[in-house]
Amino acid sequence: MSAPSQDNALRSAIYWRALIYSVLIVIAVIYLAPLFVMVVTSLKSLDEIRSGNMMSLPIEVTFEPWIQAWSSACLGLECSGIKGFFWNSIKMVVPAVAISAVLGAFNGYVLTKWRFRGHNIIFGMMLFACFIPFQIVLLPMSQVLGFLGLANTTSGLVLVHVVYGLGFTTLFFRNYYEAFPNELIRAAIMDGAGFFTIFKRVLLPSSGPILVVSVIWQFTNIWNDFIFGASFASGDSAPITVALNNLVNSSTGVKEYNVHMAAAITAALPTLLVYVVAGRYFVRGLMAGSVKG
Repeated sequence: MSAPSQDNALRSAIYWRALIYSVLIVIAVIYLAPLFVMVVTSLKSLDEIRSGNMMSLPIEVTFEPWIQAWSSACLGLECSGIKGFFWNSIKMVVPAVAISAVLGAFNGYVLTKWRFRGHNIIFGMMLFACFIPFQIVLLPMSQVLGFLGLANTTSGLVLVHVVYGLGFTTLFFRNYYEAFPNELIRAAIMDGAGFFTIFKRVLLPSSGPILVVSVIWQFTNIWNDFIFGASFASGDSAPITVALNNLVNSSTGVKEYNVHMAAAITAALPTLLVYVVAGRYFVRGLMAGSVKG
């Protein structure tokens, strides 16, 4: 290739790269603008919010809205902040994610390595459950929780999220274990390993990628859920999403936008932390589970 042709190709590559980066920067600015407004608003006083531009940086940074949102903001008639509801969500999401992930791994193990007559029907029914809208299960689920004495409790919300998320975790682990070599299972059986020993010593140690996928999926869905939280919990047992709604829609006093923004960011921090810590394994785990369907 001649020198002029190489120069043209180099200029063309630089042009297209600059165009791609420009488009990506514009898209990033558009998507991050709401987050920027939330952060700067949470660091301003109410007087500065009323007198200034919402896109402007705070003239005097204050963390009082964050302290107020956490410990003394009024949610209806009570002024104890969102901290109690934040811990309610922690107590709800940790056991719900752990139980649904373990049960999903167990189901995937049985449906791939210990198949029985009608296993495809069972798996199909669990897949069907993944596509049932939240609204359809509200009434029967409320009857079940009332029968079990778990209505308006955090334990009841844990049960609801485990049942609703079990179809997804079973799908993830079933597809992942479908690609797992059956020869290893037969070798373990020949060495005297039993049903639970194979699951514990052979399958689970190699399930890291799909376990991360299940944790991220379940954590995000459960933490951000509002419908189940508003339907099956109330008062002191409500999760953070319900408390945030009550805080923003409180009809008493002045609308404290800086406190609202601080509370909203606080509610989003755990999900953001999970994605930052484990997000790079998410796509890797999904691809590992997509070899066989």
